[in-house]
Amino acid sequence: MMAAETLAYPVSRTSTYLFPASVGFYFAARLALSYLFFQAEPRTGAIAGLALNLAFLIGSLFYIFSGHANAVPVTAPFRWVLCFLTVSLISLTWSVTVSIPIAAGYWSGMAADVAIVWMILRYQPLTAAGESLMKGYVWGACFIAVVTWFSPTMQDLRPGDDEYFSPNAIGFICVLGVYFSQYLNRAARGWRFTPVLLSITLVRTLSKSTILAFCIAQTYLLLRDRTVSAATRRTAILGAIVVFALFWPLISSYYVVYTNAGNQAETLTGRIGIWGFVLLRALESPWIGHGFHGFRNVIPAFGDFEAWHAHNELIQQFYTYGVLGLVMFAGIYSSFYQHIRRANPQVRTLFHSLLLFILIRGLADTDRFELSLPMWAILLISTLACAPALQNEVTA
Repeated sequence: MMAAETLAYPVSRTSTYLFPASVGFYFAARLALSYLFFQAEPRTGAIAGLALNLAFLIGSLFYIFSGHANAVPVTAPFRWVLCFLTVSLISLTWSVTVSIPIAAGYWSGMAADVAIVWMILRYQPLTAAGESLMKGYVWGACFIAVVTWFSPTMQDLRPGDDEYFSPNAIGFICVLGVYFSQYLNRAARGWRFTPVLLSITLVRTLSKSTILAFCIAQTYLLLRDRTVSAATRRTAILGAIVVFALFWPLISSYYVVYTNAGNQAETLTGRIGIWGFVLLRALESPWIGHGFHGFRNVIPAFGDFEAWHAHNELIQQFYTYGVLGLVMFAGIYSSFYQHIRRANPQVRTLFHSLLLFILIRGLADTDRFELSLPMWAILLISTLACAPALQNEVTA
């Protein structure tokens, strides 16, 4: 590949912008909103979350009056994100959801996330604002980690709460925080402790698919990233061995619970049963699917286990949007991969590792509303990865 075709690596800025950092913090920390404040009134918690989304969206709209706008590139992954948002909105007309207004509210929150990030990147110094949002997310992920460590242990030995503070969701936030920390470490020093805290917290969640996907993706990163020194590789490998050795008694106890006293629907054979059932239901409407928010409260519970999604990203998209969902799944991730291939090697391998993590984790877990990799994150990463050094940056 010619050097002229390689996308420039963003020039780091030392300043942290308050609003983008606050948005990033909220994107991570909102997982604990209902868990900490609204367990008795979960509907109020959902309304509060949507209200906060609206508040941040309104705050971002004030940028319009600044009179300055960056030429933010509309990347191929972002075009697919817009396609996904459009299809999901239109699908409300045929959705089998139990409540169209509630579904529309959730769609609005999902779209607001993307709009907020777009406004931040367009009306503030692009690289500095994008990195500020990442910093805020890492801080929010650390907050989630602290809450996790102080959370009571459930019967299956995992921390959190299956209804309000899911260990699987905690694990994903920790992983995304690790990748953002690794990105920030390539731009500036000072983010070496956060990956350690978040990685240890991930192991504590005992989120099987997330831990396995993270280990494989990080191994790929260590082997393929030429910017990682041999000493760093040795330290990372030794650290991983020590962490798993310390957690081995807990992991062994969890395995006993998982194989003997756990919910059968949460085992591998149980997941296969969920996949098969959802696939049969998906074939009832194979072309356009069952629509946005057409899963929970529609698909019956599997014994005592209520599935919020299909526990497989590809099946989830097929059930929700039919063949359209499969096309969007392939379009978003393939365009993201091709786009990152053109980035500087300093971040290319990092984000390929992130994509590998997403695809592996998506075999057994996903998001109930959108793709496993949040669309706001696709917009942020694809924009920062191609941000030219001559972007309209302002040195603080």
